[in-house]
Amino acid sequence: MLDIKSKLVLKILAKECPNGAFNIVEAKDIISAMPNKYRVDLDGLDNILIYLERQEYISIKYDDDGVYCLCLLPYGSEILEAETNKKREGENPPRLWQAVLTTFLSAFAASLLTLLLAYLLFK
Repeated sequence: MLDIKSKLVLKILAKECPNGAFNIVEAKDIISAMPNKYRVDLDGLDNILIYLERQEYISIKYDDDGVYCLCLLPYGSEILEAETNKKREGENPPRLWQAVLTTFLSAFAASLLTLLLAYLLFK
């Protein structure tokens, strides 16, 4: 499971390295792209990148004093897509409740209509 800072770094790397291609990224660019609330220093960024590489989210070809050549691996892309899908699923429950309520009211009205019809026919 990724913490917030690692997810942010992974999202930034996904933007910097599209289509899983290796790209040269500077540490200062990654750090400046992070929100102020979650900003890290160079050592913190190194630790996050090492963690992401060990978990096979990214691949680092080389690291040269704050300049990285890296790419996003398929597993890293899956994690970001799963998070996006989770957010989308979280937005739809009001529609689900609306459908359930509509179905319930329709069934209730149909049963009342059936009872009324049966009463009138068999009176």
